[in-house]
Amino acid sequence: MSSGASGSIYGALLRRQLTLALRRPVQLLNPALFFAIVIVLFPLGLGPAPDTLSMFAGGILWIVALLANMLGAETLFQGDYDDGSLDQLLIAEQPLYFLVMPYLLVQWLLSGVLLALLSPLFALMLGLPEQGIVVLMASLALGCGVMSVLGAIGAALTVGLRRGGILIALLVTPFYMPVLIFGAGAVNAAVDGLAFAPYLAILGAMFSLALALGPVAISAALRISADS
Repeated sequence: MSSGASGSIYGALLRRQLTLALRRPVQLLNPALFFAIVIVLFPLGLGPAPDTLSMFAGGILWIVALLANMLGAETLFQGDYDDGSLDQLLIAEQPLYFLVMPYLLVQWLLSGVLLALLSPLFALMLGLPEQGIVVLMASLALGCGVMSVLGAIGAALTVGLRRGGILIALLVTPFYMPVLIFGAGAVNAAVDGLAFAPYLAILGAMFSLALALGPVAISAALRISADS
């Protein structure tokens, strides 16, 4: 099949995923609402002292972003599994490696880029110094991309299972930890006036590796789930 036809198929898949997301506004806004609610509750638990909140702001924002990222992972392939669209993807002429890319892109836009764009507001609420806000946005954009791929692997392995969300959390949380460490480390380094570029470089390398190898694991997981 020509590259033009393949490109049109990938574009159609991307438009389809975006349309489905926009038709389910509650599901679309769940990560952002969760992010907002938990951030608002943290001052009640830690106390309203600005110094205390500022000290832990970077770690708090990253932990909440990690948890919010898990919310959308469970349903990533579930709708296609229920209506049979997933079977059509598995038997398509195009490599499944490329067909899952639109899913990952939309998931990253909704759970990564959206949170990164909203993060300055919540960072100011927690008293994060200004020098850490841009680094926070960049680290969230990269780190959430990695977590979106890892969550998609967990979703592919558990598609069709009841209460798959709990199993996804158990499967992918250990792999989220390096992303959390380097993401929060980048923000803390920026706040302390230290070099933060190495942290972002590592997150960028993780993101590149996830994009290169993640679709292979997702494709294999989807075939295993479909066969079982």
